[in-house]
Amino acid sequence: MKILISNDDGIFAEGIRSLANGLAAAGHEVIVVCPDKERSATGHGITLHQPIRAEIVKSIFDDGIIAWACSGTPADCVKLALYCLLETKPDLVLAGINHGPNLGTDILYSGTVSAAMEGIVENIPSIAFSLGSYTSREFEVAVKFAQSLVQKIESQPLENLMLLNVNIPAVKETEIAGVKITRQGIRRYIELFEKRVDPRGKTYYWLAGELQEEVEDTNDEPSVEKLPTDIQAMGEKYITVTPLQYNLTYGKQLGYLQKWKIDNFNE
Repeated sequence: MKILISNDDGIFAEGIRSLANGLAAAGHEVIVVCPDKERSATGHGITLHQPIRAEIVKSIFDDGIIAWACSGTPADCVKLALYCLLETKPDLVLAGINHGPNLGTDILYSGTVSAAMEGIVENIPSIAFSLGSYTSREFEVAVKFAQSLVQKIESQPLENLMLLNVNIPAVKETEIAGVKITRQGIRRYIELFEKRVDPRGKTYYWLAGELQEEVEDTNDEPSVEKLPTDIQAMGEKYITVTPLQYNLTYGKQLGYLQKWKIDNFNE
């Protein structure tokens, strides 16, 4: 398969190098287009008011992998790759492997998930991979699962366009409990800002949010409610696979809002 890979940790991150080299070793054609520096927590931001630059990077990845370092955001990288850098459309867009999990509502801020989301915006099946630790550099289990999941999609293509958000526990392979299809959880944070003063006497603030709790959510579909959340399953050392889409419409509230008859506001 022809695979485009991006990330938000930047061109020098070990996670993207491990993923790209692992999939190339499995026989896939791999092209990397990712930020030239870390762009974590940039969400789905794009660059509008300054130029975007991209340069071919050599010696970081294995031979046969074409890699570009881009000055833009993760979403910029995928857009630029699809419209300028690649001659033909890839079969898959992958993002990661991220250094740290992307679970629950954290995905709204994730540059990793946003890079993959840009793929499905362009009608290409996509996967975001994240390792459940910010400090671990052991990516072997995550790479092995990525290889098997890509092989599965190659032999059995997804029936519907979607983004698969995958989180892999940062434990030994023998400690992995299995793989679970999950729903997105909800996480609440206490948003703490540390007030500091720089050497020139100017005040600045440093965000240091602390996880407070996981909040249970209700869903339209009873069958979905029975599934564990990604947060729950990761806590039990399962690899989690959560299908995502970019349509944020709150379906079950459409009827409620129609009863407002707000089209009659001037009566």
